[in-house]
Amino acid sequence: MADTYRRHDLVQVDVSAWGAWLSTRPELDGVRHLDRWARDGRPLIVRRRMPGETAETVPLGLPMPPADGKRRIGLALSAAALSPETAPELAEASDYAPTAWRPTIAALLALGREYGIAPRPFGSLLWQAVTGFTYLSAISDVDLLWPCPDPVPIGLLTGLEAIAAKAPMRIDGEILLPDGTGLHWRELHDAPEDGLVLAKGVAGVTLRSVAGLREQGTA
Repeated sequence: MADTYRRHDLVQVDVSAWGAWLSTRPELDGVRHLDRWARDGRPLIVRRRMPGETAETVPLGLPMPPADGKRRIGLALSAAALSPETAPELAEASDYAPTAWRPTIAALLALGREYGIAPRPFGSLLWQAVTGFTYLSAISDVDLLWPCPDPVPIGLLTGLEAIAAKAPMRIDGEILLPDGTGLHWRELHDAPEDGLVLAKGVAGVTLRSVAGLREQGTA
């Protein structure tokens, strides 16, 4: 069951399992919000597996709000203790974004519609939307996931570049291939046809040849 979850998936944790795990981490005693995280229905996110973590558990992460130290907490739990949660799309999360971002978000959503793709946030915008806590600041990036066919449409990459060049914030994020592999959109856009790009998944990071990943032509 652990292999049914992909990196960036959101999950809910069984309250009793959360309490049992928290009891093994005394160094986290007193961290605000943490004891009630599962009880209040706040999610965790599936991350890349670290060395020494077995495939029998699901690797998870939780970034605490900046006001609470911006601490990143890692853990791994049995899939039996988890249930999937649908992550919000960018259109749903846009109400949580700064006003100055709204025109850029509108352009990103229009680009997605052009290619039949619904981008979804991760990073600070995601966590602000799903927790109600403040994660965004004046210097935050917007991190987006673009679930794409394989090969990736070149027009999507060039469209992202054009929007990013005029945006008031940095537009970061990944192209998600059908198998769940994540490719940084800027790297895929800029790499030569005979080059390599980092490919990220739950199991780790590999290098993938650009050849065949993009539609024929130059990005």
